[in-house]
Amino acid sequence: MRKALDWVKENKKIIIAVTAIVIILCVLYFINKGSQSPTAAMVSTQEKTPTEQKLMGILSNIDGVGTTDVMINESNGSITGVVIVCQGADNIMTRSNILNAVSTVFNIDKKIIAIYSMEI
Repeated sequence: MRKALDWVKENKKIIIAVTAIVIILCVLYFINKGSQSPTAAMVSTQEKTPTEQKLMGILSNIDGVGTTDVMINESNGSITGVVIVCQGADNIMTRSNILNAVSTVFNIDKKIIAIYSMEI
């Protein structure tokens, strides 16, 4: 016990410096974590797969669709769900065109495709 106390006394400046650095890093971490909204954090950390990018490109070229965002859920190599958010989703014909295109390109049931309007 005496050796430990002597070591602490001899290295007091180093211990204070290391403690201060750790405290500063913790404060910076929590400040940075709190400044990001959950949505911004998710978008910045999630990248689109090549398949999602291709689908976004195809759908945005369909008349009336407009800006598009896509998420494809896969399990064991097969598609279990597709979510599409686009500007033209309010139009029934545009929704029908999207539904047909996605079900055709992936050869999946239309029941696992969800289409939503994009907030402008």
